[in-house]
Amino acid sequence: MRVITHQERRLAVHFTEADIRKGLSFFSEDADFLQVGAWRYPAGKQLANHNHNRVPRQVDRTQECVLVLRGALRARLYDEQDRPVTEVRVGPHEGLLLLAGGHGYEILEDDTLVIECKNGPYPGAEADRRRFG
Repeated sequence: MRVITHQERRLAVHFTEADIRKGLSFFSEDADFLQVGAWRYPAGKQLANHNHNRVPRQVDRTQECVLVLRGALRARLYDEQDRPVTEVRVGPHEGLLLLAGGHGYEILEDDTLVIECKNGPYPGAEADRRRFG
């Protein structure tokens, strides 16, 4: 797992299949708006039935996670002032949790298959993001 920081701020977490330990692994911290974890259990493992309680939360930005199932992408990461920080290649069975700053993507292989997850509710494109560069 690679935590990408800039000026002591966590911008992103790049994780691979190898980072998933036995049991439950989380790549996010408790205070992050988007909670991202992975399971690795043997066959027959029972997970308790449960329902999530309604808990008031205050969320002031969108965070997202991309999971590459097939192919590859390059993510360009920016700080809060839209200045480039680094690039990360994300390949099959890898994910990138985006926490702060800006980002953009380049698809590197034909038929790349990605799942994107974000916190909601979605306020619409104009309220949710600002394009730059």
